[in-house]
Amino acid sequence: MMALGSAIGAGFFLGTGVAIAEAGPAVLVSYALAALIAVSVMYALSELASALPSTGSFSTYAEVGIGRWAGFTSGWLYWAMLIMVLGMEITGAAGIFVSWFPSVPQWAVALVIVVVLGGVNLLAARDFGEVEAWLAGLKVAAIVVFLLIGIGLLVGLIPGRGAAPAEMILGHGGFAPKGFAGIAVGLLAIITSFGGIEIVTIAAAEAEDAKSAMASAIRSVIGRILVFYVGSVVLLICLLPWDSEAMRTSPFAAVLEMAGIPAVARIMEVVVFIALISAFSANVYGSSRMAYSLSARGMGVRWLLGADAGRLGAVVEAGASVPTPASPSGEADDLRGLVASQGAGGDIARGRTPRRAVWVSIFFSLVSVALNWLLPSQLLGILINAVGMVLLIIWVFILVAQVRLHPVLEAEGAIALRAPGWPWLPRLVLAALVGVGGIMAWNPVARAQLVSMTVLTLIIIAVFFAKEALRRRRG
Repeated sequence: MMALGSAIGAGFFLGTGVAIAEAGPAVLVSYALAALIAVSVMYALSELASALPSTGSFSTYAEVGIGRWAGFTSGWLYWAMLIMVLGMEITGAAGIFVSWFPSVPQWAVALVIVVVLGGVNLLAARDFGEVEAWLAGLKVAAIVVFLLIGIGLLVGLIPGRGAAPAEMILGHGGFAPKGFAGIAVGLLAIITSFGGIEIVTIAAAEAEDAKSAMASAIRSVIGRILVFYVGSVVLLICLLPWDSEAMRTSPFAAVLEMAGIPAVARIMEVVVFIALISAFSANVYGSSRMAYSLSARGMGVRWLLGADAGRLGAVVEAGASVPTPASPSGEADDLRGLVASQGAGGDIARGRTPRRAVWVSIFFSLVSVALNWLLPSQLLGILINAVGMVLLIIWVFILVAQVRLHPVLEAEGAIALRAPGWPWLPRLVLAALVGVGGIMAWNPVARAQLVSMTVLTLIIIAVFFAKEALRRRRG
């Protein structure tokens, strides 16, 4: 439920129609490609997570499989992305609330959201999980109701459908009215909407039986995400003209209005508001756990460990001098030792909440509140452009780590959930991600994101090596 809460945000309810409007019915090709990439990456991550459960998730695996610089870079890049996403979610939710009550300042609404959901995140993990499950459950229920209504319209059980599905798909310029360019732009709009699923590997590491929880949670979340996303897209394409204004602005509301449901616009606003605050809560969780794990492995601020600083002191000191995980010759003994030694490096004591790391996420959320006060209309666009292609970079780290670690984990018999398509699929998906990067460089809007995220990644790598140089000098 936490993974669904993080993945199904406003991007699902609002961005799906935009992707369809960019590609036409051929957006199904875009979704198929994006889903293949996202699911392949998730299976690669689940293979690693089932063998080596860690709160640091892909950051830990990048450290073990590639090098400490990769663990540092992927971890802090992910943390920075979630902090920016927190600002987007607060801004979007506050904007919806202000549309209901125009006399209330947007910054005040944002402050209340941060205080309430920040407080929820400071609860014990079990209590927080229950609250987040209810919030995510409301979103899931709304999507299920939409799917049932859409199917009823499609098969004629509910009156109100317009033209036949074949006319909707083929009668407005054909299946691919904008050709390959439309499919490519649709792919860019869709692929990052699958982001958030990876939080399941962070959360499952805190479960009582981490390996079993990891395997079952990942299987279920992948299936549900595909049903919700692909099912919704198929219904929208069959029920609404792809080139209509309703498709671009409010496709879900248009389908519900077609079914004769009253107060449709307000219902969808409530659903999107719940989606945003649920995603905000899940991402406070994810950002705090990642910051804690990085600090526990000697790649962050030791103050974030709080009461666990003493317990993890030896790990922090040892982590600073861990050798390069895999030599050019790929010596398996080095990797086996690192796999065995790094497992506990970023883990949280069972039932504990890393309160200081949560407070840091809350602090940066409050910064977003201040920005809501200073520039409320421009903030959302600034943050969306800043997030860019972080997810694609992290996916590359995950796949490379799987390629490096799979032979060792296989030899140790440690893999509980096997990723399909080994050894060719991870390499094929890596090539596909390079292709997506090429499409971003070709698209003028995405090119700016590509450049900004490349610069941010290089800055984080430079910080790591500067930090290491300073540590060696002090040593």
